[in-house]
Amino acid sequence: MAVDRVLANLDLNLLLTLDALLRERNVTRTAEQLGVSQPAVSGALSRLRRHFGDQLLVRVGNRYDLTPLATRVAALTGPALAGVRRVFDATAEFDPSGLDREFTIVSSDYAATVLGPLLARRIAAQAPGARLRLQQTTPYAVDHATDTLRTADGLFIPHGFVTGLPYLDLYTDRWVCIVSEDHPDVGDAVSMEQLAALPWVVLFDRPTAFAPAVRQLRMLGIEARVDLVVDGFLQMPFLVAGTRRVALIQERLARLLGPVAGVRALDCPFDVVPVAEAFWWNPMYRNDPAHVWLREVLLDAATELRPSA
Repeated sequence: MAVDRVLANLDLNLLLTLDALLRERNVTRTAEQLGVSQPAVSGALSRLRRHFGDQLLVRVGNRYDLTPLATRVAALTGPALAGVRRVFDATAEFDPSGLDREFTIVSSDYAATVLGPLLARRIAAQAPGARLRLQQTTPYAVDHATDTLRTADGLFIPHGFVTGLPYLDLYTDRWVCIVSEDHPDVGDAVSMEQLAALPWVVLFDRPTAFAPAVRQLRMLGIEARVDLVVDGFLQMPFLVAGTRRVALIQERLARLLGPVAGVRALDCPFDVVPVAEAFWWNPMYRNDPAHVWLREVLLDAATELRPSA
């Protein structure tokens, strides 16, 4: 009953204001974002301070910082708003044609390039009012996937980096070595000796790196000569072209970008575990009708990337 009394005395508009205030840390910017007056936001902040018994925002020089309590609350407002939206979006029969919702998927530039267009076309055809946000992933987002998926609808990442969350298997791809079309030392095949001697372009070069080149070579007793470290796959072909460098990227991406960048794709002279791309999501979305529909659309889009398609 105590919980019921608390809820009965709350205005859900305060949750929107609280979320914006804790992100913006500025009354004026919060008012602009919400499309309300500055006095209205100031009044809401006063009510929130009384409710929590805490200042929430404290001035430090020319800026405002979050109090320790506000820092904890800030981690909860996004999931809370998502839950409220799911409640009021629920209908007896789900019809995607009337959907007005933005889906955020955290993705590598590879998956966004290969799968993104197929997914976007299907969403536009079935739910013209829906929006798709493909947000670039980072090592931190993968290392903290559970936290990432509190505010995102899903994560595109191959198996091997995330555990303990529901997922959909989408498609597989294989790794290939790429070299410049006019590479002076590499012909129709590349050898292990050449991979040990040539300069590499690698992704992140840390334990959560998605390209297994350096890790695989180290397991084989070869210390790769890393020349360039990048934070995306799309850059790699253009940094390899016209040089003696080598890189490891997905075959589908190599086929797309090879002719444009001027690189050749070659079979790896060592065994590399194939890419098993998957879609991971928060269990709270399991029975969300819109999210169930999104997963169905994803599976349909991925059929175009399967060998039987």
